[in-house]
Amino acid sequence: MKKLNLFVLALLCVPVLLLSSCDRGDDINPENPILRPAFEVMTSYMMENDLDLNNILSGPGGEVKFVAGAPAEADLDAFLNKYSILDIRTLEAFNSGHIQGAKHVAFADILTEADAASKQILVVCYSGQTACYATSLLRLAGHSNAQALKWGMSGWNPETAGSWNNNTGDEANGHSNWAANNAPGNRTFDDPLIDIFSTDGGDILRQRIEAAVEGGFKTAKGTDVLNNPGIYFINNYFGDTDYGNFGHIKDAFRVKEELMLEGNGYKGLDSDKNAKVITYCYTGQTSAVITAWLQVLGYDAYSMTFGMNGIYHSNAAWSSNQWGVGSSVPKNLPLIKN
Repeated sequence: MKKLNLFVLALLCVPVLLLSSCDRGDDINPENPILRPAFEVMTSYMMENDLDLNNILSGPGGEVKFVAGAPAEADLDAFLNKYSILDIRTLEAFNSGHIQGAKHVAFADILTEADAASKQILVVCYSGQTACYATSLLRLAGHSNAQALKWGMSGWNPETAGSWNNNTGDEANGHSNWAANNAPGNRTFDDPLIDIFSTDGGDILRQRIEAAVEGGFKTAKGTDVLNNPGIYFINNYFGDTDYGNFGHIKDAFRVKEELMLEGNGYKGLDSDKNAKVITYCYTGQTSAVITAWLQVLGYDAYSMTFGMNGIYHSNAAWSSNQWGVGSSVPKNLPLIKN
């Protein structure tokens, strides 16, 4: 009996020894995927497969930008032959007018439909923002040359959605939460926590992409962010010159050039599960791409709809910026109506 008791005691001590050894950082082998956090396993896979943010925005090698503008009428046939066009608007909007050859696709089915596409993918929505969100997810899922229709159907033919410029505004002009000071110094946060138990980086990434599709495109109106900046971690995705020339929402950080996995620049964004990280750019299209990428990484990420143009369209700095007034003049290309 005494020997039996000693044997049982020894068995009970084994898990204690294992747990205590795992608590020591110097005992953890970083090359062992079983002991690495899911975030680290996934992002290592992303780095190995050219899925850092710069490649999502510009395609591998910078060859395929994430948006494609509507063609000139003379180039329409070549444009239509090039793409598998996935229209993610409502069925009612699709039936009221869509691009020839386009297929209506529920956003929830975007991954399945993309996998079945026979040509380069072009995603279409109303203003280009949700399509850019979808394009980012498709690129992460392996469709590296997927694109969104720039300005959406409002840039193809305003009959379908009205002019994109109908969504511009000027509430920031003279607003108490509009500032012109230098950007605050960037902080450093921990990695996001991903609750997935897998040692396969590709599997973790696919699960995170599917979760981002299921969760949908998270957005906030510019006026809401302007009036309540304290409830967000705000990232102004401008270059340093434009951050100063345009001005910015009060206390907005500026994490742009370094916002990648390489170099750990992403750590400049708040990873707390209760932090709402909102990105704003010039028109809301680039911020939509970034928001999808950040959602996959594990951030509670949002995009400010219509960007700077949505809250300060009359800003004098537009005159020297490529995204300025007149950049979204819609074309009048043909529509198919059901």
